[in-house]
Amino acid sequence: MKVKCLLVDDEPLAIELLERHLEQFDNFEVVATCSNAVEALSILSNNTIDLLFLDIQMPRLSGIDFLKTIKKPPQTIFTTAYREFALESYDLEIVDYLLKPITFDRFFKAVERYLRQHYKPINSIATVPETPFIILKSGIKNYKINVADIIYIESIRDYIKVLTTECELTIKYKISNIEIELKSQRFLRVHRSFIVNIEKITSFSPSMVELGKKEIPIGPMYKQIVDTALR
Repeated sequence: MKVKCLLVDDEPLAIELLERHLEQFDNFEVVATCSNAVEALSILSNNTIDLLFLDIQMPRLSGIDFLKTIKKPPQTIFTTAYREFALESYDLEIVDYLLKPITFDRFFKAVERYLRQHYKPINSIATVPETPFIILKSGIKNYKINVADIIYIESIRDYIKVLTTECELTIKYKISNIEIELKSQRFLRVHRSFIVNIEKITSFSPSMVELGKKEIPIGPMYKQIVDTALR
């Protein structure tokens, strides 16, 4: 069965790019496209939609506010030019958060994540669960990193430093993107520049968390979130 998609964006070129990307996948079908939340609601009411590609900054009603109004929304991938909405989108349990201009390799990862979450193979023989991992690309290399081994992630301008129990990796990547990728794991954004593995926290105070000898500050806007998560 094909994954039925709805594309919502007030920029025609953005719609065209998504359509071109989706054409590369035989098991995805674009049921409809539209430019605003009002049209999108009508389409959702009259069609079965499995996956919604939704812009955030749109006329009359933003993508985030629109998604909040739907009682049983389809799985959603945000497509936006604004990275500052990534944290708020967490509460909506989206599949992914894509920043424009959306490259095909980044789009591929979002689609793969959707398929991994919703179309797991059925095996008659029980298997040992795999250790969750993420793939990070740096240059021509792809690094497979076991999620459980990550201690913390630090944002350094357009780069991130990923410190694990095995190595330290610095690559060109947005911390908001990896925050989305780790949202179902035991990770916590404690500062605009830091994500930590909750399992690696050895102590904490109102102003910082400690991971062994490493002290990481808690940002003012994250204090309540961190306090709730750790207590």
